[in-house]
Amino acid sequence: MTDAQPAIEPLLARLCGGEITDKDYVGYFMNEYAEELVFAQRRGDKTARLWHSDADWEMHRIDDHSIRLDGPMDGMITVADLIVNREEATWLSACLAASRHLRQSSRSR
Repeated sequence: MTDAQPAIEPLLARLCGGEITDKDYVGYFMNEYAEELVFAQRRGDKTARLWHSDADWEMHRIDDHSIRLDGPMDGMITVADLIVNREEATWLSACLAASRHLRQSSRSR
Protein backbone atom coordinates (compact mmCIF):
# COMPACT_ATOMS: atom_id res chain seq x y z
CA MET A 1 0.00 0.00 0.00
CA THR A 2 1.35 3.41 -0.92
CA ASP A 3 0.34 6.78 0.38
CA ALA A 4 1.50 8.61 -2.72
CA GLN A 5 0.42 12.21 -2.65
CA PRO A 6 -0.81 13.79 -5.87
CA ALA A 7 1.80 15.99 -7.51
CA ILE A 8 1.31 19.67 -6.73
CA GLU A 9 2.15 20.88 -10.25
CA PRO A 10 -1.08 19.64 -11.91
CA LEU A 11 -3.13 21.07 -9.04
CA LEU A 12 -1.51 24.49 -9.40
CA ALA A 13 -1.85 24.37 -13.19
CA ARG A 14 -5.59 23.74 -12.84
CA LEU A 15 -5.89 26.50 -10.27
CA CYS A 16 -4.26 29.25 -12.34
CA GLY A 17 -4.81 27.90 -15.85
CA GLY A 18 -1.10 27.99 -16.62
CA GLU A 19 1.28 25.41 -18.03
CA ILE A 20 3.08 23.98 -15.02
CA THR A 21 4.90 20.66 -15.04
CA ASP A 22 7.09 18.65 -12.70
CA LYS A 23 10.05 20.35 -14.43
CA ASP A 24 9.13 23.66 -12.73
CA TYR A 25 10.08 25.06 -9.36
CA VAL A 26 6.69 26.10 -7.96
CA GLY A 27 5.37 28.19 -5.11
CA TYR A 28 1.89 28.89 -3.81
CA PHE A 29 0.69 31.71 -1.54
CA MET A 30 -2.67 32.77 -0.15
CA ASN A 31 -2.90 36.26 1.33
CA GLU A 32 -5.12 37.43 4.17
CA TYR A 33 -7.95 38.19 1.70
CA ALA A 34 -7.88 34.61 0.34
CA GLU A 35 -6.32 35.83 -2.93
CA GLU A 36 -4.00 33.19 -4.35
CA LEU A 37 -0.66 33.54 -6.10
CA VAL A 38 1.21 30.88 -8.06
CA PHE A 39 4.89 31.07 -9.02
CA ALA A 40 6.64 28.80 -11.54
CA GLN A 41 10.22 28.80 -12.80
CA ARG A 42 11.40 26.44 -15.50
CA ARG A 43 15.08 25.55 -15.80
CA GLY A 44 16.69 27.56 -18.57
CA ASP A 45 13.96 30.23 -18.80
CA LYS A 46 15.30 33.72 -18.16
CA THR A 47 12.07 34.72 -16.41
CA ALA A 48 9.64 33.10 -14.01
CA ARG A 49 5.87 33.08 -14.36
CA LEU A 50 3.50 34.59 -11.80
CA TRP A 51 -0.27 34.31 -11.61
CA HIS A 52 -2.50 36.21 -9.15
CA SER A 53 -6.17 35.38 -8.61
CA ASP A 54 -6.97 39.07 -8.07
CA ALA A 55 -5.63 39.75 -11.58
CA ASP A 56 -7.90 37.17 -13.24
CA TRP A 57 -5.05 34.65 -13.30
CA GLU A 58 -3.24 36.59 -16.05
CA MET A 59 0.34 35.37 -16.36
CA HIS A 60 3.15 37.86 -15.67
CA ARG A 61 6.81 37.27 -16.57
CA ILE A 62 9.10 38.29 -13.74
CA ASP A 63 12.78 38.19 -12.81
CA ASP A 64 15.09 39.21 -9.98
CA HIS A 65 14.50 42.90 -10.68
CA SER A 66 10.70 42.84 -10.94
CA ILE A 67 9.86 43.72 -7.33
CA ARG A 68 9.81 47.53 -7.17
CA LEU A 69 9.17 50.01 -4.37
CA ASP A 70 8.47 52.94 -6.69
CA GLY A 71 4.79 52.60 -7.46
CA PRO A 72 2.53 55.59 -8.19
CA MET A 73 1.98 56.11 -4.46
CA ASP A 74 4.82 56.43 -1.96
CA GLY A 75 5.77 53.04 -0.56
CA MET A 76 3.69 51.03 -3.04
CA ILE A 77 5.22 47.70 -4.01
CA THR A 78 4.75 46.53 -7.59
CA VAL A 79 5.65 43.39 -9.50
CA ALA A 80 5.27 43.69 -13.27
CA ASP A 81 1.89 45.48 -13.53
CA LEU A 82 0.61 44.18 -10.19
CA ILE A 83 0.36 45.99 -6.88
CA VAL A 84 1.35 43.59 -4.12
CA ASN A 85 1.48 43.84 -0.34
CA ARG A 86 4.60 43.34 1.76
CA GLU A 87 3.78 39.70 2.57
CA GLU A 88 3.27 38.85 -1.11
CA ALA A 89 6.52 40.60 -2.03
CA THR A 90 8.39 38.73 0.71
CA TRP A 91 7.03 35.37 -0.50
CA LEU A 92 7.82 36.24 -4.12
CA SER A 93 11.33 37.33 -3.21
CA ALA A 94 11.89 33.96 -1.53
CA CYS A 95 10.60 32.13 -4.64
CA LEU A 96 12.91 34.15 -6.89
CA ALA A 97 15.89 33.51 -4.62
CA ALA A 98 15.17 29.77 -4.37
CA SER A 99 14.88 29.40 -8.15
CA ARG A 100 17.69 31.77 -9.21
CA HIS A 101 19.99 28.89 -10.15
CA LEU A 102 17.40 27.72 -12.70
CA ARG A 103 17.44 31.12 -14.45
CA GLN A 104 21.23 31.31 -14.35
CA SER A 105 21.53 27.95 -16.10
CA SER A 106 20.17 29.60 -19.27
CA ARG A 107 23.24 31.88 -19.38
CA SER A 108 25.71 29.02 -19.23
CA ARG A 109 24.25 27.09 -22.14
